[in-house]
Amino acid sequence: MDDENNFEIKTDNNPDVKIYTSTSTKTSNFSFSRNILVPFLSGVVGASIILGTCFGIPSIRNNIMNNSSNNSPNFHITSGGTNTAISLANYSGTAIDVAAKVQPSIVGIQIEYSVTSLMFGGYSSSATASGSGIIISEDGYILTNNHVVSSSSNSSYYQMSEAQKITVKLYNSNETYEARIIGSDSQTDLAIIKIDATGLTAAELGDSNSVKVGEFAMAIGNPLGLDSSVTCGIVSAINREVTDEDGNKYIAIQTDAAINSGNSGGALVNSEGKVIGINTLKLSGSGVEGIGFAIPISSTLEITEQLIQYNKVIRPYIGISGREVTESLSKKYNYPIGIYISKVDEFSSAEIAGLKIGDVIVSADGTAVSTMDKLNEIKNTHSVGDDMVLTIFRNGETFDVTLKLKEAN
Repeated sequence: MDDENNFEIKTDNNPDVKIYTSTSTKTSNFSFSRNILVPFLSGVVGASIILGTCFGIPSIRNNIMNNSSNNSPNFHITSGGTNTAISLANYSGTAIDVAAKVQPSIVGIQIEYSVTSLMFGGYSSSATASGSGIIISEDGYILTNNHVVSSSSNSSYYQMSEAQKITVKLYNSNETYEARIIGSDSQTDLAIIKIDATGLTAAELGDSNSVKVGEFAMAIGNPLGLDSSVTCGIVSAINREVTDEDGNKYIAIQTDAAINSGNSGGALVNSEGKVIGINTLKLSGSGVEGIGFAIPISSTLEITEQLIQYNKVIRPYIGISGREVTESLSKKYNYPIGIYISKVDEFSSAEIAGLKIGDVIVSADGTAVSTMDKLNEIKNTHSVGDDMVLTIFRNGETFDVTLKLKEAN
């Protein structure tokens, strides 16, 4: 035969077997029963006697069984020619420990509304919705999404009221508490509610600024009314800009840990059981799988403090309405690219600084602006009482205006 790594076995009617291999061209005749069968049966009998004896001794039997049960499955990764075994038991153990640590800090939230039909004579009925929340203090302060507790909406067919009753259910308990809204903020989609309870398990907050793509992530909440559910995945992306259905923009953590209706307001946690985000949004539709978003927890800290202290978020505002001057409009009307001021609010920072309808804002604090979003982004880096410098184009001239930012109404 030509292939030195192959062998061929041929048999005929006599009891002898001829074996051909490339490593040996010598033909050997031998007795099958004498050379193979007898040694084989002897080995089986001997092994049976030894195993029977071992299993008859308790200490040996227990060692054999323990060694067998401790052999957890491994997952092999080949990198640079090196085969590395990763124990799946480690992943499972991490998930078990994280869930046990965080679940007592996650609550279920149920909201009751009144829905009024704008047809059929204004018939009214009640409706309920559910979400999740994160205990942030042992005396009952709970962080959740604004859209969980403030989901009033209107359409041409119905009108939905603000939440009439908010009920909180603690982990692993049938006891419920009625909650009140301490403060909410639609711009960041955050809210603080409070229940009258003490001795609660507050979640440990992590540093979302140090989150890395690919690290372990677990989402904990009450999806579709299923209390205290956990789903695992990884951090798919960081600093992802997303826009919700109301037009609010967020810089979010993207994860493939499953997030469903009812998960909103729950926690996204890392392998140490520390909260790194608040589950808020998911993409859905044909062909969409495993794309959810969480508000980074570090970005919520100042908002949370203000909601508890002031029942709202104190933000500066300029006091104008504007339209974008695009490149085509710039050429058509001989205006610079920027923001055309179409309205100036009375008693606002803009009015006090002397801004007028028809002015074009070219830059803010030295940075070119061409959209209201960019202008607000720069404005939101300031606090109430700070000075902000705007570069204005008016009647063919460009000049700077310094305005002192007031609190938004």
